[in-house]
Amino acid sequence: MAEVEEQGRKASEEYTDDSEEEDSEEEPKLKYERLSNGVTEILQNDAASCMTVHDKFLALGTHFGKVFLLDIQGNVTQKFEITSVKINQISLDESGEHVGICSEDGKVQVFGLYTREGFHENFDCPIKVVALHPQFTRSNYKQFVTGGNKLLLYERNWLNRWKMSVLHEGEGTIMNIQWRANLIAWANNVGVKIYDISTKQRITNVLKDNISLRADMYPYSLCWKDNTTLIVGWGTSIKICVVKERNPTEMRDLPSRYVEIVSAFETEFFISGLAPLADQLVTLFFVKENSDQMEEEFRARPRLDIIQPLPESCEEISSDALTVRNFQHNKCRDYRLEHSEGESLFYIISPKDIVVAKERDQDDHIDWLLEKKKYEEALMAAEISFKNIKKHDVQKIGMAYINHLVEKGDYDSAARKCQKVLGKNMDLWENEVYRFKTIGQLKAISQYLPRGDLRLRPAIYEMILHEFLKTDYEGFATLIREWPGELYNNMAIVQAVTDHLKKDPTNSTLLTTLAELYTYDQRYDRALEIYLRLRHKDVYQLIHKHNLFASIEDKIVLLMDFDKEKAVDMLLDNEDKISIDRVVEELAGRPELLHVYLHKLFKRDHHKGQKYHERQIGLYAEYDRPNLLPFLRDSTHCPLEKALEICQQRNFVEETVFLLSRMGNCRRALQMIMEELEDVDKAIEFAKEQDDAELWEDLISYSIDKPPFITGLLNNIGTHIDPILLIHRIKEGMEIPNLRDSLVKILQDYNLQILLREGCKKILVADSLSLLQKMHRTQMRGVRVDEENICESCHATILPSDMAKPFNVAVFHCRHMFHKECLPSPGTIPGVLFCNICSAKRRGPGSGILEMKK
Repeated sequence: MAEVEEQGRKASEEYTDDSEEEDSEEEPKLKYERLSNGVTEILQNDAASCMTVHDKFLALGTHFGKVFLLDIQGNVTQKFEITSVKINQISLDESGEHVGICSEDGKVQVFGLYTREGFHENFDCPIKVVALHPQFTRSNYKQFVTGGNKLLLYERNWLNRWKMSVLHEGEGTIMNIQWRANLIAWANNVGVKIYDISTKQRITNVLKDNISLRADMYPYSLCWKDNTTLIVGWGTSIKICVVKERNPTEMRDLPSRYVEIVSAFETEFFISGLAPLADQLVTLFFVKENSDQMEEEFRARPRLDIIQPLPESCEEISSDALTVRNFQHNKCRDYRLEHSEGESLFYIISPKDIVVAKERDQDDHIDWLLEKKKYEEALMAAEISFKNIKKHDVQKIGMAYINHLVEKGDYDSAARKCQKVLGKNMDLWENEVYRFKTIGQLKAISQYLPRGDLRLRPAIYEMILHEFLKTDYEGFATLIREWPGELYNNMAIVQAVTDHLKKDPTNSTLLTTLAELYTYDQRYDRALEIYLRLRHKDVYQLIHKHNLFASIEDKIVLLMDFDKEKAVDMLLDNEDKISIDRVVEELAGRPELLHVYLHKLFKRDHHKGQKYHERQIGLYAEYDRPNLLPFLRDSTHCPLEKALEICQQRNFVEETVFLLSRMGNCRRALQMIMEELEDVDKAIEFAKEQDDAELWEDLISYSIDKPPFITGLLNNIGTHIDPILLIHRIKEGMEIPNLRDSLVKILQDYNLQILLREGCKKILVADSLSLLQKMHRTQMRGVRVDEENICESCHATILPSDMAKPFNVAVFHCRHMFHKECLPSPGTIPGVLFCNICSAKRRGPGSGILEMKK
């Protein structure tokens, strides 16, 4: 990609591989921008050699020996001219108040940014690295280390003088130092070592894997993830080391701490820098120049990858190829990766360019989704994080989504999204409605229009209704049912429907809809006419809901023709609104309907329609004979003579028999049963019901010359009359079918009666004896007599005050008590006393008494 020279913020694709971005649907993890402003001018005339990042500012060292303090945007705030040769390292303490600088000519300076007092020293060899104690600002920790041929520790003593001590030497040039808490990690030609300054012990030595690589061309990358985790990168190898406390029992002469390598793996490219990102790693790679997998023009392009370390390998999360200025001329040693621990900011430093990588925020995520036309996901992300997004507006994203759906031709989805996106903005709603009208899709948006407290102008709804009325009667009817009548001008829509009915007067959909419109307009009589004309099921609901009973008095026949059951139930449930007389009057010309009404009325209440019972006899006889006999039985207001006349005219034998028996003419009724029905069982049942000896005599007389009748009598009369009366009257020689069986049954019935009588007698005797014994036990019980009891005659205390004197007390089983002298003289039975109170109610001998004498 061509080099971008303009200043300011640049989109991430300006620094990443375009082909990868286009081919991959995976969202990038980082975004990039070039550090510009003062940095651009500095790097035009000089080249960056090192940089250190603090949460508040940046410190940039150059090849011409200058150190610049920059703000986060790259503006120069301070400038120090340290030397004329390359600045190798800048170190800051945690407070950002002190800085340490070393250069290629052996100069080392440590001073306060707000005071120039500090340490200044010239060495006779290049000093590659310097590191201040993280708490250097505090007086107890005025310490720093330098790395050249030796690792030197400088400490300020109580005399304010600097004391130097050698921590390590003899293994070549010290290439990198990282100080975290009490641990100092450094790298030389042999490997990486860690020194515990609190115990003054070296606790590990991590050897490098590939000794063939020159340390000055492929420098070490050291980074502390936390106070005990060190990440080491060199060549193509990465190791994650964890400093742990040693078990006291294992110490002996060993250091109190040891290092465990928890992850070690190889990478494809050379490592130029490392930084932690949560539990992942950000790695800056210098691409191998001899790689066959890369095209020629991309071989020297650095890559910034995010990887997930595993115990023996790693998983690539994302990978971006960076186009930094002059990347074609850079080597592995020319790149550095610094990071800000306070924020997830990563600085890629090269001689002629500094690029800042940062984690993508929600706005960036939405940008990417919109770019990929994933509008629904973008809208969802904006709704979830609406408090955190700064660049985007939820409604604008929603509008873009709606436009996208319309362009695709997915009009229903676009209309459905309007409900969510447009919300309460009535102007936007109207604009969308007119747009859908323009593209001929008013039907799509109709079902999603606001119809609650917030609503559009009536003209909008009327426009949609007119559109449906032209093309879709069913859809029009649906909208009329679903939309409240207040949304539009009801009269205008009624007129439009009426006009259409002139062309198609029998269209049931339009007629039903017109009835609903009349209902909304409270013109219920017109709605009722249409419903009745259509025989619509909602007619009864309309009548009940709007109390239209006065309007249906002359339409009762129509209602019953439509649905007899519902009509009758409605009329009977509302007798107070439509009287029985009025209904009977209306149904006079339709006797079959009148019968249905009066029959249900009689079922509900036998007395309400009593004056119509005489008419009902003929109606039952004509239309419902099965219910005639139950009606005659239940009615107490039916004229029997009239009923008998009708039944005899129509030859209704069972009904005539019932009426004759009810009028007292049981013999004639029995005669009809025997002669016309010829049903001996019914005759016997009738005789049983009447329980009349004369009827039984008539029945026997009539049956005596009919053998089948005799068999029936023999089988059934044994429990009502003496069978001997029948048997004596049977002529000798008459052949009677099943006579033997009938006689056996008579004997069995007789034996059963005897057994029943004996059983009843035994039960009666046992019960009598049991009750007598119970009464005897009850009467033999004592009765408590104390000072609270009184004589029922003289009302004095039943017991005398002087218990030493003799006294007589009579206590009856009814619990009444008397002094003996207060009782009347014995009656007709000598020696038997009666309770004065109870004997008035019950004449005769009283209950036995208890006498108390003393």
